[in-house]
Amino acid sequence: MKSLPPYTLNVRGKLFDLSEPKVMGILNVTPDSFYVASRAESEGAVRERVRQIISEGGDMIDVGAYSSRSGAEDVSEKEEMERLRRSLHIIREEAPDMPISIDTFRASVAKMSVEELGADIINDIAGGEMDKDMFATVAKMGVPYILMHMQGTPQTMQEAPHYDDIMKEVMLYFAEKVQQLRNLGQKDIVLDPGYGFGKTIDHNYQLLHHQEMLHNFELPILVGFSRKSMIYKTLGCTAETALNGTTILNTIALQKGSSILRVHDVKAAKEAVILTNKLINPNT
Repeated sequence: MKSLPPYTLNVRGKLFDLSEPKVMGILNVTPDSFYVASRAESEGAVRERVRQIISEGGDMIDVGAYSSRSGAEDVSEKEEMERLRRSLHIIREEAPDMPISIDTFRASVAKMSVEELGADIINDIAGGEMDKDMFATVAKMGVPYILMHMQGTPQTMQEAPHYDDIMKEVMLYFAEKVQQLRNLGQKDIVLDPGYGFGKTIDHNYQLLHHQEMLHNFELPILVGFSRKSMIYKTLGCTAETALNGTTILNTIALQKGSSILRVHDVKAAKEAVILTNKLINPNT
């Protein structure tokens, strides 16, 4: 376990420092996200959630207007845009200086969110696979891009995920995608292994066990375990009681050099970051 490289992201012309891990708070403006407590549909609920993320020490906000849980119903592009239009100005009022990430696989939604609504980062669960225009759109806008690995789509990803060698296939996937993005001029790329997306429970833990291999790309790594089935099915609990398991996996991921924790529970994640940093640098 060692300190992170001095990674940075260009956020609105300013360098966002990732040399110490950051916590990204989840804000879902959807009615059907898998974890009920993460949903914030009304203006009051959105404001309350942003204030909670800030008060608990969050560094970034990830806004989702399309539920990517396994088997979720498809949402139209128009509805996704409307949900973001209703919420992003509220988020920016409450958190004027905090980086805002948009969780979308649609290039049109990404473009609107950045150019019209002032979002800073695009977080694409599909790695450009569900919209051929995504890579070119993000590269042209010049915003940081979170590249996630997923097998299948949110509607099909958990039907029968299969890998002959999960680490080899994930590494090849990232190598190909990163090169495509670089060829388009994309500068800031964050890798997300995609825990829970087109993977069995065993696949997820195999991926976590070997996650250090992703450092070969010399790019920051984001992880998202928060209250997922890889935790509660393994422990025999529920999403509502999976906070302890989430914190354990977040801590392991930090020890493996993760730069960003994407979470529902900001306070617990922030404490994991503080204590892990203390372990790395005990004299500070």
